[in-house]
Amino acid sequence: MAALLTAGLTLWTVRRTRRAIRHWFDRAVLRAVHQFRVRLDRYKLVSRRAIREELLHDAVVKQAMDAHAAEHHMEERAVRTSVERYISEIVPQFNVLSYYKFGYNFARVFINLLYRVESDYVDRQAIHSIPRTDVVVYLVNHRSNADYVVVAYVLARAVSISYAVGEWARVWPLEYVFKSFGAYFVRRGFRDSLYHTVLRRYVQLITRNGITQGIFLEGGLSRDGRFRPAKIGLLDSIATALPELDTGQDIKLVPVALNYDRVLEDRHLTHELLERTDRPGRIRQLVGVLHYLSWNVLRFVTGNLRRYGRVHVTFGTPVSLRAWLAAHPGTLDLPKDERLPRIQALADEMLGHIAGIIPVTPVPLVAAAILAVGETAIDRDHLLERIDALRDEMLRRGANLVHPERTPDMILDRAWRTLRMRRLVVRHGRTYVVLPKQRPLLEYYANSLEHLLPERSYASVMHPAHEPDRDLPSLGRWRRAPRS
Repeated sequence: MAALLTAGLTLWTVRRTRRAIRHWFDRAVLRAVHQFRVRLDRYKLVSRRAIREELLHDAVVKQAMDAHAAEHHMEERAVRTSVERYISEIVPQFNVLSYYKFGYNFARVFINLLYRVESDYVDRQAIHSIPRTDVVVYLVNHRSNADYVVVAYVLARAVSISYAVGEWARVWPLEYVFKSFGAYFVRRGFRDSLYHTVLRRYVQLITRNGITQGIFLEGGLSRDGRFRPAKIGLLDSIATALPELDTGQDIKLVPVALNYDRVLEDRHLTHELLERTDRPGRIRQLVGVLHYLSWNVLRFVTGNLRRYGRVHVTFGTPVSLRAWLAAHPGTLDLPKDERLPRIQALADEMLGHIAGIIPVTPVPLVAAAILAVGETAIDRDHLLERIDALRDEMLRRGANLVHPERTPDMILDRAWRTLRMRRLVVRHGRTYVVLPKQRPLLEYYANSLEHLLPERSYASVMHPAHEPDRDLPSLGRWRRAPRS
């Protein structure tokens, strides 16, 4: 009898404890939502199991499974296993506390330790007036892996974003962290049509259910600092989901441009380009990230950590996908081969919007001025004249200068802090000397503004004797190495 009472008391205690823990988490979630006054997409709270079942019973996915089984002479069970593996890999499990307690606080500390963060809007009213029933997709240029954190941090008090994340983050524990933030994973260059059908239907599923998404339109990091060609796979999936929305709903594409005074991976990216190598494997990347974090933690503890300058985010004017398709009638009714060129035109147009509002921060502007001078040793007055001329030309072209009221002296002084920290330029009195081996990094930063600059050539002498030196390192254009 005593044993029975003990077992019953234990069971009651366990249930009460579980109920108390669940109640505490529910209250914590409500507190986080009220604290941030955030627009929370309800579909993010749907369980992975429900999404898995919806995808497995999706008519398009089932048709692709049958076709795959017939083409590869596979049993239905084996094909289903592959699809379940793809679903498990792609579908996230959003957690409000993970995003707004751990993620936001980590981003706030991490970003503000490294950068001075600023943001602005080309048309704030246009963004704030987007109907809540519309689906919002942020199209972002890709400068650094920190982009994920920066944009999410800037938007944290407005909306939570579901990112499309590359395979680089599919390592422990980053995979589980990103999934708890609502990010879904995308394999780059993977040619299995069944996988792409599952991914496409998942993207269309969350689009139909109003999930706010963030897409890096270039598809990967730029190694030379220039804009990469726009990728259209995810954008095509989103666009073709429009007919499945209600008549009054729309998809709003918001261009987002960001630029840095220092990109965390700049040396690694330029090294890949100079050495003509592809990106390192995921394990090597993770080791590099851990080494970087541990080194900066040590610098922080010893009081030697310095900010890397500025990161600036600009939100452009939203583009109505329904209006764009009305101006290009019949696009979604075309076969895939004929539809994709039109979607490519849309992607290029959006990338043009992003390029037009790219923030001009001090370091890229000064790097462009230094290279435009074309000498290794540059007098301060000469450099200030070139900065002034470039600034005036950009303003004439309507470029998005950060604090355009600043004088050339102020711009140079702010850029100098980062240039000195990065050991790109040394100063002797009033003369700035470019270190030849660091020229590729100067080109990398200047290239982010290439489309805003007047005609110029980097076939400059960059030599104290004013004679051409063909052996000076220089960035070419990035070309991805062909897959074996």
